[in-house]
Amino acid sequence: MASERIEGLAAVLSAVRAETGVTQPKLVERVGLGRSVVAQRVAELERAGLIEGAGLGPSSGGRAPRRLRLRAERGVVVGIDIGPAELVVGIADLTGAVLATRQQRVDVAGGPEAVLTLAETLAAELCRARRRPVWAVGVGVPGPVEFRTGLPVVPPIMPGWDRYPIRDRLRSRFGAPVWVDNDVNLMALGELHAGSGTAGHMLYVRAGVGIGAAIVMDGRLYRGANGSAGDIGHVAIPEGDNVICRCGNIGCLEAVAGGVTTSDPARATLIGGTLATLVSFYNPNLLVLGGSLARGGAPVLGAVREVIHKRALPLATRDLRIELSSVPEEIAGVTGAIALALDEVFAPVNLEVWLAAGSPDQVPQNVW
Repeated sequence: MASERIEGLAAVLSAVRAETGVTQPKLVERVGLGRSVVAQRVAELERAGLIEGAGLGPSSGGRAPRRLRLRAERGVVVGIDIGPAELVVGIADLTGAVLATRQQRVDVAGGPEAVLTLAETLAAELCRARRRPVWAVGVGVPGPVEFRTGLPVVPPIMPGWDRYPIRDRLRSRFGAPVWVDNDVNLMALGELHAGSGTAGHMLYVRAGVGIGAAIVMDGRLYRGANGSAGDIGHVAIPEGDNVICRCGNIGCLEAVAGGVTTSDPARATLIGGTLATLVSFYNPNLLVLGGSLARGGAPVLGAVREVIHKRALPLATRDLRIELSSVPEEIAGVTGAIALALDEVFAPVNLEVWLAAGSPDQVPQNVW
C-alpha cells in the first residue's frame, strides 16, 4: 500500500498529465488536497525532474498563478502491438505523444522468437534515433494474458506462445519495466486516451481474425480475476451449429462471424446479437466498434445498432451511445500499449520505487 505522500504525488502528477498548463490553484480543486500539501507535492515533483513551470495563468485579481507541465522530453516509452499478421512498434514521449512508428508483416503463429526479435530490432532503431532513456514498455498480444504475470495463457491463434516470458525478455533487453496485456484491452485504453475518456462505462469490441471485447468500469479498464474479462470470441451462439473453432470448441462466435468479412453488415448482426446480451448484462453508456467493424462504416454501425436496440433491455439502451472507433486501426493497439506503459509506470506503487532511485532507468531490473 502506497503512503499518503506517494498517493498525493501520484494524484498531482496525474492531474498535470491530464491537462498541460494546469495551474496550481486548479490542482487543489482537482486532487482534493490542501493548498500547502499540493505546493509540497508540486515542489517534490519539480525536484525529481518530472514537472516544470510553463508560464503564468490568468490572474483572478491577485498574483498570476504558475502553469505546470510534464517534462515530456526526459524519457521515452515503447509500445509494441503484436497482431495475427502485423507488428506495429511505436515510441512516444512521456505525455504519450507518438514520435514515430514502424510496421511490418509477421505471422504470430511462427512463434515468439522470430516476432519478438523483430520487435526488439524495430524498437531499438526508434530508440537510437531519439537518444533518450526508455522508461517503460507496453505490449499487446492477440490472445488471453494473465495480467499479473504478463504471460499469455493458451492463446488459440498463437502456437508456441503459451506462458512465454515476454515481460522478462523485453525487460532484460531494454532495462525498463514491461507490461503485457490483451490487444483489445490496449485498443480500449487507446480509445480512452484519444477522447472517449468521458465514458464511465464502456464496451470496446474489436473484430477481425479474432473477436474480443474490453470492459471499462468507472473510467478504468476491468480485467477480471485473472485478465480474461471480455473474451467474447469463444462464447457459443445458436447460429454456430457444428462449426469447429480453433480453440477446440464448437459454435464459437469467432468461428462463425470472425475473419475479414466482419465488415459485412449481415455477419456483423451475429456479433450484434452477442453484444445485445452484454449491453443488458453490463449496461454501458458507450459501445465502441473497432477493427473490421469500424472499417464497415455506417452500414455495419446501423446493423449493430438495430440488433442491440431490438434485443437488449430498453433501460440498458436508453442512454447508450454506439460509435465507430475514433482511433485509426493501424495505430490503435500501439497507442494503447503506450498508454498502458505510462499509466503503470506513474502509478503510486511504481512511482514510489523509482522516485527513490532517481528515474525508472536507474531502478535495478530485478525490482521491476
